[in-house]
Amino acid sequence: MEYRRLGKSGLKVSALSLGSWVTFGKQVDMTDATALLKTAYDAGVNFFDNAEGYEAGLSEQIMGEAIAGLGLARDTYAVSSKVFWGGAKPTQMGLSAKHVRDACDAALVRLKVDYLDLFFCHRPDIDTPIEETVRAMHQLVLQGKIIYWGTSEWSAQAITEAHAVARQYNLTPPTMEQPQYHLLHRDKVEAEFRPLYEDYGMGTTIWSPLASGLLTGKYSAGIPDDSRLALPGYEWLRDLWSTADGAQKMAKIRALGELADKLGISLTHLSLAWCLKNPNVSTVILGASKLTQLEDNLKALDCVPLLTPEVMAQIEICVDNRPPAAKPWGQ
Repeated sequence: MEYRRLGKSGLKVSALSLGSWVTFGKQVDMTDATALLKTAYDAGVNFFDNAEGYEAGLSEQIMGEAIAGLGLARDTYAVSSKVFWGGAKPTQMGLSAKHVRDACDAALVRLKVDYLDLFFCHRPDIDTPIEETVRAMHQLVLQGKIIYWGTSEWSAQAITEAHAVARQYNLTPPTMEQPQYHLLHRDKVEAEFRPLYEDYGMGTTIWSPLASGLLTGKYSAGIPDDSRLALPGYEWLRDLWSTADGAQKMAKIRALGELADKLGISLTHLSLAWCLKNPNVSTVILGASKLTQLEDNLKALDCVPLLTPEVMAQIEICVDNRPPAAKPWGQ
């Protein structure tokens, strides 16, 4: 396993990590979750990602019980939660100081830990001043309930404002952002966030590196019954790829598949290795519903050396979507 600093912080996280979105509590029960966590941990994975909004807290409960059952030493792994979607009542939503505190306390109970290593603002909250949220996170740091806090799917402008507030009032600034990032979704990580890496040393814990499974090639002939695009309640995810834009992306996926075949690797490994090549990616969050799937994904690190400058250039030809403001990397 390779370990990378979380931005400019001193925390070193595994280049590949394990998340629980859609899987824990939806596709994965306690027995399978325990097996997934053990396999990941034994392979060197030291960061496990979660959120209060994943299956209404059930995902965190399963992860907490599985980790406790495995008896993992607390100083050998990092675990996260996210705050925003806690329930239907007004005080259970958003990033108010109250909900930030309540969500953290509830996550600690579900995950069976005394503190969270990473705590994310799951989305921006237009109804709460950023200063209030920054102060709430700072208080949790002072109380020893969290170590690092960050954002997920925030704009560069909002993150910059959070840093400005932290600097003005001598509060703890955000350390990391959790954006969606994969071969078909690049603008924010490669272009919009560029100043944040340089100015603040921001780390990234990227999600959906395989575009919800599309970059595995398994949807080329349709939607398998046991895939996440076929799950009840996730019709919105399937609909994203049923448009004309989705058809164009499927054509790019087929081109990438042909390139992967020439390299003698799977499209899955090509896609994950490509994400790992980005120096601004702190960790790539894997999602797996089957043990064989996780075991295969963990092998992607071995494929990174195959992505030479020449291969990276061929990938760019296949996807043809480099953000205009992005600097070439990996070449």
